[in-house]
Amino acid sequence: MKWITREKAKVDRVACPWLIRKFIDPQAKFVFLPADTDWSKITDGIVYDVPNCELWHHGEDVSFESILKKYKLTDPALLLLGEIVRAADSHPGNPHPAGEGLRWIAHGFASLGWTDPRSWRGNSSYMMRCILNARREYSEARNMQQRYRRRPASLRPMPTA
Repeated sequence: MKWITREKAKVDRVACPWLIRKFIDPQAKFVFLPADTDWSKITDGIVYDVPNCELWHHGEDVSFESILKKYKLTDPALLLLGEIVRAADSHPGNPHPAGEGLRWIAHGFASLGWTDPRSWRGNSSYMMRCILNARREYSEARNMQQRYRRRPASLRPMPTA
């Protein structure tokens, strides 16, 4: 299937092709068109991450999350990745802390001129590895906090004033 979006990919438009190829359509072909394209006239593919299309931002959700919902992808790791992509791509009320790192990476790639799809093919895998690493570290930190809360009060350090 052909997947069509705007050119000059950054966060959401790099994360979405990774998601689509890994979990929806391994043979997906991606087409990047100018932002001023009349998207309503496109009928030969699936349009995503453009204003007013189904797979666009809805509320605080970004396109990555719209794709998760449409294709009923509910794995907790993917949902967490959605939160991270949202934090990097938009300005949600309660952003995931790893989102800022992903935003820096995406903008770093853009500053190198890597906004053309041919130049970021490998970068989407790199970005997703960064997200997955952040997810692992975040999970480890949460597990440590939960273990700490389960300690008897006598073993917890005294709070400092």
